Amino acid sequence: MTDPDDDKLYSNVTKRISVSLPGAVYQALDGIIKKQGFENRSQAIAEIIMARDSQLEQETGNRITAAVITLVYDVTKGNIQKELAELQREHIDEVISTLNVLLEDNHVMEVMIVQGPGRKLRALANRFISRKGVRTGKLTMASQIMPPIHPLPQSHLDQQVPYESPTL
Repeated sequence: MTDPDDDKLYSNVTKRISVSLPGAVYQALDGIIKKQGFENRSQAIAEIIMARDSQLEQETGNRITAAVITLVYDVTKGNIQKELAELQREHIDEVISTLNVLLEDNHVMEVMIVQGPGRKLRALANRFISRKGVRTGKLTMASQIMPPIHPLPQSHLDQQVPYESPTL
């Protein structure tokens, strides 16, 4: 049986593996190395694995993260704009801001800034992307979070000055 502490002891020790790749994947790897300036294949593969591991942790974990959901949809398909707006209202705590850009042929690109647990953002993105009329969609997670914008702490609400209407 393996001692769990062994993994901790050897976490920084380089391990050697052998990988077999189809020719096209091998060429793609060499292209990545050239485009990104990696010193060797090992460095490139390690970076790719760590990036994917980080992405999976963000998408499946409960860590709070900021993200962008990008949709392209056809406005002539049903009530797509109304459905998307209703879904945004249902998730007002996660949807921070949206931007709509009119495209050609009755299409709109909608960009939503969202924040919340990675697992919840992935589920939310899937709900948006799977709507009838959405042509394409993508969730892009950031490695950092935004400063909180709401809700205000109760102590702050208690200190607010009551609203007085202006005198005319």
